[in-house]
Amino acid sequence: MTDKAQKISRREQILQALAQMLESNPGQRITTAALAREVGVSEAALYRHFPSKARMFEGLIGFIEETLFSRIKLIIGSEISATRQCEQILTLLLAFVEKNPGMARILTGDALSGETERLRVRVNQLFERLETQLKQVMREAELREGLRTEIPAGSAANLMLAAAEGRIRQFVRSEFKRRPTELWAEQWGRLAAGLFRPLTA
Repeated sequence: MTDKAQKISRREQILQALAQMLESNPGQRITTAALAREVGVSEAALYRHFPSKARMFEGLIGFIEETLFSRIKLIIGSEISATRQCEQILTLLLAFVEKNPGMARILTGDALSGETERLRVRVNQLFERLETQLKQVMREAELREGLRTEIPAGSAANLMLAAAEGRIRQFVRSEFKRRPTELWAEQWGRLAAGLFRPLTA
């Protein structure tokens, strides 16, 4: 294995350990000393791969962004209806955090308490980007499908995302016992019925 490959795998190992600790220690702040013990290296070794703990969190946020938005790109590029696209985007978000509980703590800001402000800013930007994608889907729906939202597209996008964010918050608050996808199908059905209508209606 090359030095570069070893460095990449060690970086990934550190990020995976951090995500696992966020999951197994809900509500607790993760120290670099504890993380180093979990990885089985010295703190100095951690800092050879990441100059700060903030950069480790940024690595996890980058993973969240890449995972979500690469799949969202496929969803909005598909031929399915706008209603289904919105449903799939939100279900993707909920299923992702259900599979990665440590990431849920990052998205709610729970794991970022006491960390640098730029991490919270980046998470806020991630949610703003999600909201923009939903809004874009709904605006295109009017042209493509003759479908309109009962309230302005921006308000509808905000409401849909707020519902999903609430599910994630409950997941973290319950210490990962209340699954984000639980009851979501029927809740989405009610949301969609109240938000979308044909232009001729």
